[in-house]
Amino acid sequence: MNLFLDDERHPYQVKWVDLPLVDWVIVRSYDEFVRYIQTHGVPTRVSFDYDLADEHYPFTAANQAAYASISPTALIIPYDKYKEKTGYDAAKWLVEYCLQKNIPFPETYIHTMNPLGKANIKSLVDSFWKVFDKR
Repeated sequence: MNLFLDDERHPYQVKWVDLPLVDWVIVRSYDEFVRYIQTHGVPTRVSFDYDLADEHYPFTAANQAAYASISPTALIIPYDKYKEKTGYDAAKWLVEYCLQKNIPFPETYIHTMNPLGKANIKSLVDSFWKVFDKR
């Protein structure tokens, strides 16, 4: 099973990451991601988008003021300001889930176009492996 987390895209639309040519189950939100894994188990592969709601996209009319009030250059992602959870939240939940169950993290792809979000998800997954490999 391969799980693709993205609010808008389909795997075939991702051309900037070399995703395996496999069947992907698509989930569109953090809640759907969690429910799917709780029902079906941890997938073999997971591909993360970071931005899962309009509020997550920098410099949209709806959130430009929030970003500007936090950082003039928007180099800080305002996680605490979001109402909807992000792909980072999904990755964090899955890290905790895998650690609790003592199972390895799935093969991971990060197809988000948000460079800060991508770095944060990658760092989280890398940290998982440092902890898990020491068990």
